[in-house]
Amino acid sequence: MNRLVLWNIDLTLVDVAIVTRDAYAEAFRVVTGRPLVKLVPPMGRPDSEIVFETLAVNGIVAQDDHLPRFLAALATAFADRRKRLAKEGRAMAGAKDALKAVARLDGVTQTVLTGTIRSNAVHKLQAFGLDRYVDFDLGGYGEEVYPKATLLQVAQGRAKQRLGIPFVPANTVVIGDSTRDVQAARIGGAAMIAVASGRSTAAELRAAGADIVLPDLSNASEVVAAVARLTTPVDRKAG
Repeated sequence: MNRLVLWNIDLTLVDVAIVTRDAYAEAFRVVTGRPLVKLVPPMGRPDSEIVFETLAVNGIVAQDDHLPRFLAALATAFADRRKRLAKEGRAMAGAKDALKAVARLDGVTQTVLTGTIRSNAVHKLQAFGLDRYVDFDLGGYGEEVYPKATLLQVAQGRAKQRLGIPFVPANTVVIGDSTRDVQAARIGGAAMIAVASGRSTAAELRAAGADIVLPDLSNASEVVAAVARLTTPVDRKAG
């Protein structure tokens, strides 16, 4: 395995915004004892950052224990609502076929680079049968309090430790929908396939520095061709 593909989740593979907001509202109530008035829009930010900003815009001064308590409450609230995901959410166009097709590409390992905490990431993909294509142990997640570019490097390190291969810009590619995903790839050390299925336009994604911009994932062959074009397998001896 000598190509690493890291997928963003929300608005790249799935859209479960309704359930996510409801879970955040419940977690906010549990932690603060107050109703949630305003939730900071994700826009590619990790859950850890969203928690701090949401507390601030709702007039809560963050304490040292707020983040771990909030993330634990968020995990519980989301798990309690997981049966709603398939009913009230959706897999993005072509997501399953794209994951399946990329999995057949020579030497590929697929994981996630997401702002979502790990337990919720698993629930999101399981709800639509997408989890079978992903190695969750190698991913980067929202409870790890790092910028997304650093999470990318963390995931590369985990993959190297497991597979014995160095993962560098030449054999690592991120697939995501936001300019923050693009920036993370550029800073962290990976090629970038951007899909204009989220809140960032194709023009914004190109301007941010994406190597390839696709309208969505509906053409699986196009996604595979993009991954193959941007990744060169690294010889195991190089590790």
